[in-house]
Amino acid sequence: MFELMRKKVRLTVMSGVVLAAAFGMPDLSHAQVTAFKTAVAETASQDESIAEFYRSRGFEPFWTGSDDVQLARRAALIKALDAAGAHGLPAQRYDPSQILSDMQFAKSVREQGVLDVELTKVFLRFARDLQSGILDPRKAHSDIKRAAPVREASELLEQLATNEPNAFFRTLAPTSHEYRRLMREKMRLTNLVARGGWGDTVGGGKIEPGQSGARVVALRNRLIRMGYLPETSVAEYETSIVSAVQAFQLDHGLEADGVAGDATLKALNVSAEDRLKSVLVAMERERWLNQPEGWGQRHIKVNLTEFMARIYDDQKVTFETRAVVGARNADRRTPEFSDVMEFMVVNPSWYVPRSIVVKEYLPLLRSNPGAVGHLEITDSRGRKVNRGNGFSQYSAQSFPFAMRQPPGPRNALGLVKFMFPNKYNIYLHDTPAKSLFQREVRAYSHGCVRLNDPFDFAYALLAKQESDPVGVFQSHLRTGRETRVNLEAPVPVHLIYRTAFTQAKGRTQYRDDIYGRDAAVWSALERAGVALISGES
Repeated sequence: MFELMRKKVRLTVMSGVVLAAAFGMPDLSHAQVTAFKTAVAETASQDESIAEFYRSRGFEPFWTGSDDVQLARRAALIKALDAAGAHGLPAQRYDPSQILSDMQFAKSVREQGVLDVELTKVFLRFARDLQSGILDPRKAHSDIKRAAPVREASELLEQLATNEPNAFFRTLAPTSHEYRRLMREKMRLTNLVARGGWGDTVGGGKIEPGQSGARVVALRNRLIRMGYLPETSVAEYETSIVSAVQAFQLDHGLEADGVAGDATLKALNVSAEDRLKSVLVAMERERWLNQPEGWGQRHIKVNLTEFMARIYDDQKVTFETRAVVGARNADRRTPEFSDVMEFMVVNPSWYVPRSIVVKEYLPLLRSNPGAVGHLEITDSRGRKVNRGNGFSQYSAQSFPFAMRQPPGPRNALGLVKFMFPNKYNIYLHDTPAKSLFQREVRAYSHGCVRLNDPFDFAYALLAKQESDPVGVFQSHLRTGRETRVNLEAPVPVHLIYRTAFTQAKGRTQYRDDIYGRDAAVWSALERAGVALISGES
């Protein structure tokens, strides 16, 4: 840690000397100007967007000139790169100390021309990493179906050229409250990890109120180090420890019964290093959604790890409900993507996905044509098929029929579904299986998101366009007919996956990596050079 501090001091002194020096000379000869521009053209030719940028400015210097504008631009770049670690970025990809060394030793005009282009390359690499993320999300995990909003080089360079440089660099990172709070949590955990984390884990099985002894002391000490319990010498599982355990349980999505059972002890024993990894992954995920237009003034967010769906208006939660998401099987996990909700269907039919038809229902029908009698079997024209002919002659590849469950209270989709048409055939819907909402881990569906309070969800959506949203919805419901109800103002929907997320007030929340996606993202970040202890101040 002290070596990192000394390095920063050296870097600060060096940058003050190098950045203050003027690279460009006021009276260059024609040959020197030509040598500079030739070096710029040759170095920039490796990247067409950079080459076009320099061509548009006649191959004049952008960083290494002698005027105050370029001096300020260089200084702002070094300052921004020096703070890369605070954003969880791989600082060695930009290496400001190496850049300063290159500045110091770039004496000839040709060397300065090469340096000018190299500074542009470093700037673009850093700006894109900070603004849009280090990784391509689609390559990080196959279930992540979103593309990061990567800005064009010409746009980034034009914005830097026309704005005060320090102010411009401040606009690159996500400006959301969530990102800023994650940065604070990263700093807190980084300092904690450097001091040894949360100490010893708590071994053994369940610990209950009223018990005492070494394991209660270990539990007490762990809660103290985590900030859930003030310093105390109490050695019995009494009221103060019960309250601390309940607070911990609430922050980790567990039943707040005050008992340190298996699930609670598992969460308690997660290391500070692993929690820091979750925060770094969450920051990267936030960068993937760093759109200029934001999430949407009104939007819906479903955090798959939290099993919750929420409606937001002007960044405030106006409705929330428990959710059931896709099971952990590879073919049932709910993917991550964003789309726009356009309408709801009251009294929906369930058109059974082909994968479910051939994997789950066809084997039953082959042995018993009367199986799954609540479903209609239809041909390509939508006509009902006579089950009396049997289905034993069909395989998964040759089965020519579709299956449908008509509207009704026992329909797999319940009495309403919410549509944001997408190629993954994912939507939000009601369900007759209400008991699943009482469980802590709610990963049971075939991929769609089931809502605990679908009617209230519908009322909240319709309230923007109907003076009597309850009456309108119920009038459609009473008909028993399948009815489409359009949303006059379509609503963005974001299916996200955050094992670490913040609150406006209170501690950072943590959840299990139910699909293993964060582990995959962290591995990719680590390969890209992201480190737990990055040396930021």
